[in-house]
This record gives sequence, structure tokens and C-alpha cells, in this order.
Amino acid sequence: MPKILGREPAMWLMLVSVIVKGATAFGLDLSTDRQAVINATAAAVVGLVVAAIVHEGAVAAILGLAQAGLALSVGFGAHLSADRQAAVMAAVAIAVGMYTRTQVTAPVPAKAPLPPLTAVSGDAYGG
Repeated sequence: MPKILGREPAMWLMLVSVIVKGATAFGLDLSTDRQAVINATAAAVVGLVVAAIVHEGAVAAILGLAQAGLALSVGFGAHLSADRQAAVMAAVAIAVGMYTRTQVTAPVPAKAPLPPLTAVSGDAYGG
């Protein structure tokens, strides 16, 4: 498991969760839904960092981060209809897909083109 600032990602997520719960216990007015959205966003950020470190799953991590960020903004009062949320996620998916296309190469070379067809004299049975 990769380490971030000398610690494993799960430890950072636990720290964020404890800080959110502790702040709420000492007076910060956060509902359980908002606490959950903050923790989910933190998990998405850490997932993106881990994906960047290990160089795998970056597309899924970026899309997850975008979705968590969207949920965070809606959770804190952004007025986005489901249609607009879907449009934002589609735009992010398209942008990530376009970038990924420039970074990916085929695992096998393309087949060589077939030679042009030539006319055959006689019938199909060689006669």
C-alpha cells in the first residue's frame, strides 16, 4: 500500500473522520448527512492520490472525485437539478476519456492491410 506523507491512506481518512466528528461534538453545526459527504469526498481525494501514486485506476479515481465533489457541493447547498448533475458528470467523463485516449497505446500492433484483390481469369474451379 502506498504511503502519503509517511502514513497509509486509511490513517489519513481516519484522521479526517475524527476531526469532523470532534468538531461537531464541540459545536460545529454539521448534520450526519454533511459529515458523510465530507468523509466521502475525503475518501475520493485519497483514492485519487493513491491512483496517481500507483499509476492504476486513475480514470475511475478522477470520476469518483468529481462525483464526490458534486455531492459535496449539493450537500452544502448548491442547487443543481439531477439533469445538471448528470451533464456535469458527462462532461467530466468525456474530458477524462479524451485525455486517456491520448495516453493509451494498443497492446498489439495493427494488422497490415490486405493486398489489393486481383482479377482471376477462368471459372471458380480453375478451368
